Amino acid sequence: MNDWAGRKSQALVRFLGHGGHVAWWLIGIGLLATALSSALFAATASARLRRDVTRMVFDDNQDVLEAVKWGASTATEQLERAREDAEAAAPDRPYLVVSIEERRVWFKRDGRVLYEAPVATGSGKTLVKEGGGSAWKFETPRGRLVVRSKEESPVWVPPDWHYVEQARKRGLGLARLSEGQAIRTADGGVITVAHGDVVKRDASGLERPLAAADGREIVADGKIIMPPTGTNQRRYEGVLGTHRLNLGDGYALHGTNRPETVGQAVSHGCVRLRNEDIARLYEMVPVGTPVYIY
Repeated sequence: MNDWAGRKSQALVRFLGHGGHVAWWLIGIGLLATALSSALFAATASARLRRDVTRMVFDDNQDVLEAVKWGASTATEQLERAREDAEAAAPDRPYLVVSIEERRVWFKRDGRVLYEAPVATGSGKTLVKEGGGSAWKFETPRGRLVVRSKEESPVWVPPDWHYVEQARKRGLGLARLSEGQAIRTADGGVITVAHGDVVKRDASGLERPLAAADGREIVADGKIIMPPTGTNQRRYEGVLGTHRLNLGDGYALHGTNRPETVGQAVSHGCVRLRNEDIARLYEMVPVGTPVYIY
């Protein structure tokens, strides 16, 4: 037996020494198969999680809905967190559900739909920032959010991306105006900030506030002027409709001055409703209500 074992060992050494590349090839095939298997498992887990979340929403499984988190964590971690938090959920608590794919919102409680309406959601488009290297992505965030506050007649303070977008859409340049700064114009005037307004002072010294609205920004010498935050020219009324339910981080459910866009993927990330629908939800939905977006 010892002699046979020795001959077998010598044969194995010769194989690895002279034909070892075959063994390494076989090992490589095995590793590749393992990697593909892992990728398939991850994709399957992700698809199963999405299917389960959809089922939870329409089966009114409020315990699990309270715990579902869409973040950087894995599907396994998300489901484990759901199991841990399930006992703490209140089954009779009202909640909002937004389907990005179906572009609808439901307000539900105790297994009943209290209100339902069409919505507009994020376009998914990307806008590259000035200088390149980074970009804004206009997507509606998925996950569990909360109604943090409510507003009537909300005023929109346009973010920087609005001015970048408008300038590119209209083939204009962009000039940022800061407090204490003056932008001289070709006609001899000066654009500056005075008493909370962006004003233009002409060559004679006469000063007048400039008007600004969505799509009708201040333009001078082929450039859109970006007003400082806090000035009246960076406050647009009516754009967000009649009411807003704030979700934090700049996201909200709100009305619109363009009701024809509801039902489409056209927003910059917020959930947009017709004014009559957001007014009804404003009355029904209390602050602190969970919002599940999937």
